[in-house]
Amino acid sequence: MRKVRGTKIVATLGPASDSPEIIDQLCRAGVNVFRLNFSHGDHAGHRNAVLNIRKAEQKIKHPIAIMLDLQGPKLRVGTFKKGYVPLQVGQTFQLDSDPTPGDETRVYFGHPQIFPSLVPGANILINDGKVFLCVTESYPDHTVCVVQSGTEISDRKGVNLPNVGLDISSMTPKDDEDLAFGLELGIDWVAISFVQTVNDILRARAKVPSWVRLVAKIEKPLALQNLEPIIDASDGIMVARGDLGVEVPLEQVPGFQKRIVKECQTRGKPVIVATQMLDSMIVASTPTRAEVSDVASAVYDGADAVMLSAESASGKYPVQAVQMMDRIIRQVESDPEYTRSLRANLPFDASFCTPITSSVRDIVERSEVPVIVTVSLTGKTALRISRERPNAAIVTLAMEDHAARALCLVWGVYSYCVPFQNFSSLEEWIQVFKKLVLKENLAAEKDQILVVAGYPFGIEAHTNFASLLTL
Repeated sequence: MRKVRGTKIVATLGPASDSPEIIDQLCRAGVNVFRLNFSHGDHAGHRNAVLNIRKAEQKIKHPIAIMLDLQGPKLRVGTFKKGYVPLQVGQTFQLDSDPTPGDETRVYFGHPQIFPSLVPGANILINDGKVFLCVTESYPDHTVCVVQSGTEISDRKGVNLPNVGLDISSMTPKDDEDLAFGLELGIDWVAISFVQTVNDILRARAKVPSWVRLVAKIEKPLALQNLEPIIDASDGIMVARGDLGVEVPLEQVPGFQKRIVKECQTRGKPVIVATQMLDSMIVASTPTRAEVSDVASAVYDGADAVMLSAESASGKYPVQAVQMMDRIIRQVESDPEYTRSLRANLPFDASFCTPITSSVRDIVERSEVPVIVTVSLTGKTALRISRERPNAAIVTLAMEDHAARALCLVWGVYSYCVPFQNFSSLEEWIQVFKKLVLKENLAAEKDQILVVAGYPFGIEAHTNFASLLTL
């Protein structure tokens, strides 16, 4: 029988991987969700990538999800007369509203609404923290700083403002255009950058149809302070460790990662661990031992998905990186300690679980059931079952393609699109369940499978039906 992975793989497409041939290889290597990073590339390139993904999806005859990752507001300094300036620790340096090229004393910072928030004592990090400034004076149109560390600043480097609440929307006009374009292409998930509060998610929610799922990227300290309401308002969470590791001390990132994963698992929301997971595979055909341990730790913690960024977008070995991630996940999931650690501290949540879904794990273990079948319009039953982390494949029959694709990000769930209107009786449905499980080689004849759903099938209802069927 085919052994499916519980933990999913998200792969970013880019110049190294957006051809039809490589996308097809990535699908067969184990990618469940493709990420399109709209911080790079153009609309024409992203359109071709979507078309190539959908062609590959038809070949493998299994849903593949597409995630549009919005750029969000990128804070950057302006340019310099010579392209860069040297810095000395202890010198004074100014960010201001003057768009002329900068020099050794100042540089343009085109975000005037932020200056009032840069009070004395605030920290400013430039170029991923390589330059560290501390604010000494604040004015409506400029701020005066002292250089704490760093040797130079060059043109258009990014700016991070840790622990500074910014009066700025998480979506820019560019994001609005990119989102409209992505919706036209039929994307399934949207990742929202620069999330600070739940209002950032609510504003984005108002701009998408109900079938599009939203992922909140946790990359700001203020988002950590508002974590629970952000999770509740989102359909999924991404632990964006790159930007988060600039905004908070690096040694705190692993603890935050564990906390975010645990909060998501408690609430039954899928969570992605991202950034530099197999970073050395950008240039090398094998990862470091530390990177293997990093991926394994995220899987042991219970992440729904792990993500490749530059490794698959611009690296030399995109397919090998996916294959390596697949092998790491399968090795961890075959470890008895993995199952024990997942379930050790999972609390019961009466607001999310139902008596049936909370008992699924016990039924699976007592009856040695290899497959759980759900029938779902919205995916809620699959999410509830996934939260329990049962030792069985969760096969979900959805009526629409978008519902089936959305579940590609959820731990243990393998979804299929089935036109509900073709079946009118319970007996017909039972035959559908049995044929699908046998066809996909997920169970053998005489095995039992567990069907969990809202009945009657095909209408939105609470999970109220469970039945053991023998193949």
